[in-house]
Amino acid sequence: MNKKLINFIVKKYLKFDKKNPFISISALLAFIGVAIGVMVLIISMAIMNGTAKEFERKLFTMNYPLTINSKFGNSINTDLLTQLEQKFPKLIFSPYISTQAIMQNGDNMAGGVIFGVDYKKESKINDIYAKAVEGKTLNKYDVIVGKGIQQNLYLFRGDKATLYFTSLNPSGFAMMPKMKRFTYQGNFKSGLHAYDNAYIYTSVEAMQTILKKPKNSFDGIHVYSDNAFEDIKLLQKAIGNENSIIGWWQQNGNFFAAMQMEKKALFIVLMLIILVASLNIISSLLMTVMSRRKEIALLLSMGATQKEIKSIFLRLGTYIGFSGITIGVGLGFLGMWILDTFDIIALPADVYGTSKLPLDLSTMDFISIIIGAIVIVLLSSYYPAKKATNIDVIDVLRNE
Repeated sequence: MNKKLINFIVKKYLKFDKKNPFISISALLAFIGVAIGVMVLIISMAIMNGTAKEFERKLFTMNYPLTINSKFGNSINTDLLTQLEQKFPKLIFSPYISTQAIMQNGDNMAGGVIFGVDYKKESKINDIYAKAVEGKTLNKYDVIVGKGIQQNLYLFRGDKATLYFTSLNPSGFAMMPKMKRFTYQGNFKSGLHAYDNAYIYTSVEAMQTILKKPKNSFDGIHVYSDNAFEDIKLLQKAIGNENSIIGWWQQNGNFFAAMQMEKKALFIVLMLIILVASLNIISSLLMTVMSRRKEIALLLSMGATQKEIKSIFLRLGTYIGFSGITIGVGLGFLGMWILDTFDIIALPADVYGTSKLPLDLSTMDFISIIIGAIVIVLLSSYYPAKKATNIDVIDVLRNE
C-alpha cells in the first residue's frame, strides 16, 4: 500500500474545494456536530454523576452505609456491639435508640424523629452532626436539632424545650404522653430540607431512661464502611439470624435506580447528536466520491488498488470525525472547568441539597463516550469508502 499517495490525496481532499464549496461546508458541519455532541455528552454525564454522588453523600448524613436492626422487636445489646468492634476493627459502629417526638418551645411546636446516640461515636460517622457538636461538652439531656426546627421554635443555645414522646405513662384514670425538658445546645444543617426539619439528636442514656430501656440495649447500630457492598455480607454472618442488616442502596433503591435509568436515557439521546453529525460525514464523503469519480478512475487505471482507494476515504472520514472528537473532549473539559469555577448556574439548596452545580465525570462514562463516538465515525466513513471502490473505470473514463 502506497502510504505517501494516500496521505497526499487525503490532504488534497481536506482543502477547501472552491468548485464544490458545499462539500467542504458539509465536512465542516460534520466536524462541528461531532465536537458539540462529544462536548455536550461529557458535560451532561459529569452533571448526572455529580448530582447522583451529591445526593448519595447527603443521604449518608442520615441514611448510613449500613444499619443493623433487630428482628421481632427485640433489642441489640452491648455484647453484640463489642463483638462486632473487635471482629471488624476497620468499620465504625454507632449504636442508637430512636422514636418519634414533638418538641415545644413557648407556643411553638415541631414534630420529628429523635435519635439517642453516643455523640463521640456518632461524630466519627456523621460529619454534619460532628460539626454541630464540635467544641461542645454535651450532657445527658442536651439536644442537637436540625436548622429548620431551630428556626421554627426560635431556639437559642441554653433554652429549655419540652419533648413529648409517643410512649404513654398512666396518670390516674388517663394515659399521658411521656415528656421531658431538654436543653438546646446547637443545630446542624445537612442541606436537605426533610432532615433539617425533622431530626433531633440527644444522648443514648437519655433515651434509655425515658423509654425505660435497659442500659445495655439499643434499637440498632449505624455502621460506616468504605466498601458497604462487600462488608454487608460479612456482617450478615456475624450478627446471626436474630438481627437484620440493610444497606443505603436498599433504603433508597428506587431513587438511585431512577437516576441510573435517566442517565442511560440521556446518554442514548445525546449520542444521537453525534449520529446526526455523522450523516454529514456520509454526505460529504459521498459528494467527494461523486465529484472525484474521474480522479478515482484514473488512479485505479494507473495501478492504485481498491484497498488504497478505500483507505483514502476512510482516512478522510476519520480525520474529520476524530478531529471533532478531540476538539469536543477539549471543549467538554473546558466547559466543566468554567461551570466548576464560576457560579454560572446556581441551584436552590433546599431542593438539590447544594447551591453549586455538582460535576464528576467517571472514567467509565468518558471511555463510553469516546468509544461510542469512534464507532459512529468509523461506520459513517466505511460506506462512502466502500462506494468509492465500486466505480466502473472504463465507463467513467469513456464518458467523463
